[in-house]
Amino acid sequence: MAKILYVEDDENLGFVTKDNLEEEGFEIVHYFDGKEAYKNFQKEKFDLCLLDVNLPELDGFSLAEKIREQNQHIPIIFLTAKTLQEDKIEGLKIGGDDYITKPFSIEELTLRIKVFLKRSTIEDSAEESGEYEIGKFHFSYPQLMLDSDEGEQKLTHREAEVLKFLCDRQNSVIKREDILTQIWGRDDYFLGRSLDVFITRIRKMLKTDDSLKIENVHGVGFRFITE
Repeated sequence: MAKILYVEDDENLGFVTKDNLEEEGFEIVHYFDGKEAYKNFQKEKFDLCLLDVNLPELDGFSLAEKIREQNQHIPIIFLTAKTLQEDKIEGLKIGGDDYITKPFSIEELTLRIKVFLKRSTIEDSAEESGEYEIGKFHFSYPQLMLDSDEGEQKLTHREAEVLKFLCDRQNSVIKREDILTQIWGRDDYFLGRSLDVFITRIRKMLKTDDSLKIENVHGVGFRFITE
C-alpha cells in the first residue's frame, strides 16, 4: 500500500479527497499546514506528496523546497487553485513533478498518482537496464542518478523521464508532442512550457560536457546531440 503525504488546509476538500483516495487503496496521511507536514515528513517514509499551494505556516512551494532538500526522488504533485502560468512554472522549477488545477476529479488525481507510483518502482529488465553512457556522464534511470568524475547529481522522476526519452532517441529529431504525450499523457500549451523548464534544467546538468547539446528544432521539438 502506497503511503501518501497529503497537505490541504480546506477541511471539507481534504476529508473528501482523503476518503476517496483511501477507497482506491492508498494510505493517506493528511496535514492541514505545511510546517506540521514537514515536521512529520522528516520522521516518516512516504511514497508521494500531494501539496496544496496556499497553506498556512508554510506554503506549498516552500514545503516542496524543503522536501527536495531531504529527498530528490519522491514525486511531488501540486494541487492549486492558481491559474497563472507563472505560478505553475515556479512549482516545477523548485522540484515539483506535476500539478492539478482545482477543482479536479478524483479519477484524474488517482490516475496521476498511479502513473507516478508505477514509475517510481521501475525495475531493470533483461532487454533494457535503463543505464546510459552519454559523453562523460553515466545516467542511471532506475536510480535517478547522473554521475561523472565531478560528482553525482540526483534527478527527480520527471527529470529522469525526460532525459531517458532524449537518450533513447539520441541524434534524432524529437517532436514536442511526442514527449508530452508519452510522459505527461497529454499535449497542451502549458505542458509545453513545463517541458521547456525541464529541458533547461537538464541542459544545466550536462553543461560541463561540450560534446552534449540539446538543440531546439524550430517548430518541431528537440535533438539530443551526443556525437
